[in-house]
Amino acid sequence: MRRSSTDESTYRRSPSPEGKEPGFARGGPFRRCSSLHGRAGAGDAGDGGDGGPFFGLHASPGPKAAQGRYTSPKGNKYVVFYLDLSFIFLLELKRCSMARGCLQGVKFLMFAFNLLFWLGGCGILGVGIWLAATQGNFATLSSSFPSLSAANLLIVTGTFVMAIGFVGCIGAIKENKCLLLTFFVTLLLVLLLEATVTTLFFACTDQIDRYAQRDLKKGLHLYGTPGNVGLTNAWSIIQTDFRCCGVSNYTDWFEVYNATRVPDSCCLEFSEGCGLHAPGTWWKAPCYETVKMWLQENLLAVGIFGLCTALVQILGLTFAMTMYCQVVKADTYCA
Repeated sequence: MRRSSTDESTYRRSPSPEGKEPGFARGGPFRRCSSLHGRAGAGDAGDGGDGGPFFGLHASPGPKAAQGRYTSPKGNKYVVFYLDLSFIFLLELKRCSMARGCLQGVKFLMFAFNLLFWLGGCGILGVGIWLAATQGNFATLSSSFPSLSAANLLIVTGTFVMAIGFVGCIGAIKENKCLLLTFFVTLLLVLLLEATVTTLFFACTDQIDRYAQRDLKKGLHLYGTPGNVGLTNAWSIIQTDFRCCGVSNYTDWFEVYNATRVPDSCCLEFSEGCGLHAPGTWWKAPCYETVKMWLQENLLAVGIFGLCTALVQILGLTFAMTMYCQVVKADTYCA
């Protein structure tokens, strides 16, 4: 006996719990039997390949079931992909924000340091200009380097320090990698040059002493000559302040005057023409050794000054390289 159409529609229209095919329609022996008996029942019943009067189901899943099977997993994959992409974007945004925050902090420190560096250069330049204006006649004691005066040294040093500080300030404000790298390389070369000169000075002390004494004795012959007012005033100030006479002895002046005579600045009590008196009225201490002993007594202060200068330069190098690396990172993360 055949089932009625009402029973058949009941089996076809009963929904599954999740809107999908029943478990026996997806696989197992029931599906295989339904497909076999469905084809046989379709031949017997002549209903055009229906699922069979006994099972009342199609052999293949319908379009809604297929859509439920394949569309839902793809949607889940897309959701997971979007979540991963959003998480990665948030991480990169956080890293970018941290990089910009570090960059701003280093930028402030770099600018403050170079501003102080630049102001220090202005001070050194101002002192050099003041010396050149008020004591322009004070020059070097060396005949080989007549332009190597204290005023000229301060002017050159101050100008150089100002230029380096200006490059560092502009590089920090503009976050310019080229200017930062220029500042770093220039300051590094200066530090290496200072270290080389200091090492050579301590390694070749005897040779430097002989050369300096020979050059200073040669400069004595320019004392009091036209066009050498600076050297004359320099020797007068040195001999008066340090209470010394000559380079290695007061007899160094005998070769200059070709007589038993010294400048008036060598006298114990200054008076016009006192250098023509007896040697008992002159200072006996050699100026070279006296100045050298004064430097040795103040070697600690000189060493502290040199160490502070080196530390300031190393600090500038650290700020410059840190700023450069932060700019590179910020460009990489936030490009």
